[in-house]
Parts: sequence; structure tokens; C-alpha cells
Amino acid sequence: MNYLDNVKIVLVETSHTGNMGSAARAMKTMGLTHLCLVNPVIKPDSQSISLAAGASDIIKQAQIFSSLEEAIADCRLVIGTSARPRSLQWPNLTPKECGDKIIQEASNSDAKVALVFGRERVGLTNEELQKCHYHVGIPANPAYSSLNLAMSVQVLCYEIRMSMLNLSSVLTEPEADIDSIEFPKDEDIERFYQHLEQTLLKTEFINANHPGQIMGRLRRLFTRARIEQHELNILRGILTSVDKKL
Repeated sequence: MNYLDNVKIVLVETSHTGNMGSAARAMKTMGLTHLCLVNPVIKPDSQSISLAAGASDIIKQAQIFSSLEEAIADCRLVIGTSARPRSLQWPNLTPKECGDKIIQEASNSDAKVALVFGRERVGLTNEELQKCHYHVGIPANPAYSSLNLAMSVQVLCYEIRMSMLNLSSVLTEPEADIDSIEFPKDEDIERFYQHLEQTLLKTEFINANHPGQIMGRLRRLFTRARIEQHELNILRGILTSVDKKL
């Protein structure tokens, strides 16, 4: 089985079609083929095909979504790229840890995984980053950390490929075993957060006019815990029992 088939590279609101082509080329050199474009400023054109340089098939087969939520709805692991520290700290990975985490998850049956890249100038918003389980940054030269989009895709896709090759060698060992924990899809996690917010509004634990700060911290808490599917079912059951009492 090719675990890379379960990995999505997601580009959010890309401004330059040439960057799409260059990113597709970077992906194909590392064996990744599943490109998702979220609300691109300009849809793929001849320039993206030209700069793909042999990876035009990835551009032509790219899926286009109107929102990040739609692009990652079927994913059980979402990692967002971030080049700068944010006010709300989140679990962070090195590029190698990112590659290992992605392949570990992608090797579990049909688990879909997304690696999300933001806009060329400003990256991902805080709200978009809060939809990711982990953040990853490339430790570039602080005096000159100007990595363009395709370079960033290349670096992280390389780490994904190296992790896959390492896993393949481990699987040849007779007693090798891979954990198969079932994690919920992103769309199920989002339903839980919506349910949680509605219940907390009913109990007046959060203010209807200012729910964001508390909900943001709760997202961080559950993201850090990386809840499993059966744990999510328990939490939804607890919320339902509270709703019935109310």
C-alpha cells in the first residue's frame, strides 16, 4: 500500500498560479499526488501547468474547495504550517516530527491526513490554525528566513517521504507492529465543538457575545489531548445528558 495516497497537500487562497505549479512539482518529486486548493485567487492556468514541469497531472486533478473546512472534513489529522509565533500557543512539530506523524497516521487503513499551507504573504489565520491538530515550522536562518511556498512544500514533502521510507524498512522486520488507534475525522471534531459551545451557552458558562476566547482555549486543550473516536463519543454523550437535564 502507498501511504502517500492518504496525504493531502492543501494550499489556502494561493495568489499566484505559478506557485501552484511549482508546489505540484515539489510534491511529485517526493511521490505525493493529492493537491487541494482552497479558494484560490486565480484558478490553475497555463502558467501553473508550465511551472509544474512534468507534474501537470497533479494540477489537472487538483480538487478545489471553497473553504478549509470542506478540504479537511474527511481528515483525521491536520497539520498547519506557521512561520511565526502566535499569541495562543499550540502543539508544535519539527519538520521531521511532522513527516513521522503524517506517515504514522496515513499508515492506519484509510485515514486521511492534511498538511496545510497558507497564503504567500500572510500564511494561515489564527482561526485556520486552530482547526489544525499541530503546527509545523521550518527552522530557517532567522536573518533571512524567506522561503517561498514551493520551497516550503518541498522541504516538508521530503520529510514525509523519508518517514515513509523509514517505515517501509521497519515493516520488513518480523515483529514490527503499528498502532491502529482510531481518531475522529475533522468534521466530527467540528460537530463536537459546535455541540460544546451550544451547551456552554445554555449553561451560561460562556457569554454569547464573547465565546471566542474560552472556545479557543478549549480547542487547544482537546487538540493537545488528541482525543480518540471512542473518547469523542463519550464527550458527546456527556453533552447530550447535560442538554437533557437542561
